[in-house]
Amino acid sequence: SYETLTEELGNILTTYALSRSTYDELCSQKKYASLVKKAKEKLRKVENNDGELGEILLYCMLESHLNAPKLLTKLELKTAANNYVDGVHLLKIDDSTYQFVFGESKLNSDLRTGIYEAFKSINTLLENGLNKLRYEISLVNSNILKETATEESVILKKLLIPTENDEDLNIDHSFGIFLGFDIPISEEERKMKNSDFRTLMNGKIEKAVRGVLTTLNEQIKKREFVGYSFYIYIIPFSELGITRKKIIENLKTM
Repeated sequence: SYETLTEELGNILTTYALSRSTYDELCSQKKYASLVKKAKEKLRKVENNDGELGEILLYCMLESHLNAPKLLTKLELKTAANNYVDGVHLLKIDDSTYQFVFGESKLNSDLRTGIYEAFKSINTLLENGLNKLRYEISLVNSNILKETATEESVILKKLLIPTENDEDLNIDHSFGIFLGFDIPISEEERKMKNSDFRTLMNGKIEKAVRGVLTTLNEQIKKREFVGYSFYIYIIPFSELGITRKKIIENLKTM
């Protein structure tokens, strides 16, 4: 239900698009119209917007399902040419272990192609001569510590600055992947009874996802990805190329 989806995404757009300090400041001043306006201004132009819906949905999945709060989203990193990831989230594994979850989203009509593209992007991140620790600390210094709530800031300092870590906390690295793909629907299928149509679509979706499990496992088991956790979310769309632009356009105008 794209209408419902658009409405729900509109409800979370401000927390996704804006830094926490900006969000809190505008809320404290009850400048709600400015809050919404600034969030919409962050969205890219629809005609140049191929992946933003995936970025927003990935944020939703990591926040609501994985319970990994946002540290940064891609919109907050757009000033730099080194847009390596679609977002950074913090996941608590237990009282002494946390994970940085680096986000990567791909919308591709072919699910298998989307998988290859996502893991290629992650591999580029790891191969790019990019020292992960230096990257994380630079994020902290420039953005994270000033944009997160007090309790998260304390944890982050302890995780990233050795002199602050008096509790033997550990930080690991993981990746959250969102994959959107296209499920073709024929005119005959559109004329089916709703109950029959739902059964048919559920079968198509399950078949499509089960059909790429081997591909997913082959990617995860590659040598360059050993030692990382992966959290993968897959959602089907109809007429993906049109739908993704339409939803962002509606978000900008609603």
